[in-house]
Amino acid sequence: MDLLSAMRAFVRVYESGSFSIAAKHLAIGQPAVSKSIAQLEDHLGNKLFLRSTRGLTPTDAAQTFFEHATRTLDEAELALRSVRGEPASLSGRLRVGGTITFIRQHVIPNMAAFLEQHPGLEIDLLLDDGNIGLVEEGAEVAFRMGRLPSSGLTARRIGQCRRIVVATPAYFARCSTPGRPQDLADHAAIVFSRGEGGEQLTFASGDKSVATQTIVLKPKLRISALEGVRAAVLAGLGIAVASEWIFTDELASGQVCVALADWELPRLDLWAVLPGGRHASPKARAFITFVEHCLSLTPYGLR
Repeated sequence: MDLLSAMRAFVRVYESGSFSIAAKHLAIGQPAVSKSIAQLEDHLGNKLFLRSTRGLTPTDAAQTFFEHATRTLDEAELALRSVRGEPASLSGRLRVGGTITFIRQHVIPNMAAFLEQHPGLEIDLLLDDGNIGLVEEGAEVAFRMGRLPSSGLTARRIGQCRRIVVATPAYFARCSTPGRPQDLADHAAIVFSRGEGGEQLTFASGDKSVATQTIVLKPKLRISALEGVRAAVLAGLGIAVASEWIFTDELASGQVCVALADWELPRLDLWAVLPGGRHASPKARAFITFVEHCLSLTPYGLR
């Protein structure tokens, strides 16, 4: 058995959920794919797929083997290209998790160059503001905001941004601009109900002689997605405490304004997160480097 060829067949079957689709991708017959998987199962002493009339279901052994097989194939491909003196182009499939607004605003607009550099790479973007589980979604890397829960995840901080008090000029003209943190109690608050959202906030003054101020917002709207918070603010429905990068373009154009600029909230960290105990694959490392470059073009990269 050619172990690398069998691993390639396994990865394609795992990703596509089909022997026939895997065979088309590999440009070989379906019987050859079935034989490779059978030989691999004999070699490992474990079933990799459960066959039924509804299709293929990967076993626990397959899920574990997939993580190692994809990394092994990536490293083998890079080794061959290095010896041949070829550019280190990546191929295969990369599943990336992240928050909708951050990826939409700061990653997707810059992806053309990355995809052109790696034409053989397929990327699945798993976007959700709820910090979906890496293992559950099969993501190799995810970009998460704020404090990370204590877990077995491997994380590296790659960015940081301010949290700001923001609303439209029309809202401030109608309801007044707060001059002190406690003034926020008189405003209709739009609250992000997940992650770093919430109703209790602690402000620190730029004047170190002034004590910190802890206030509790009075939510008019609680919204579970950052895109909803953004839309509500732009519609003039109230005032929000939000990550600065959500409103990058609107702040530059004057469509929204910042209040309490002399006060600061704890900054929000951006993390590149890997499943626990796993070293980043070449594909994941390259994508993290790409995102770090995107951030370096903004005020949010680490200096």
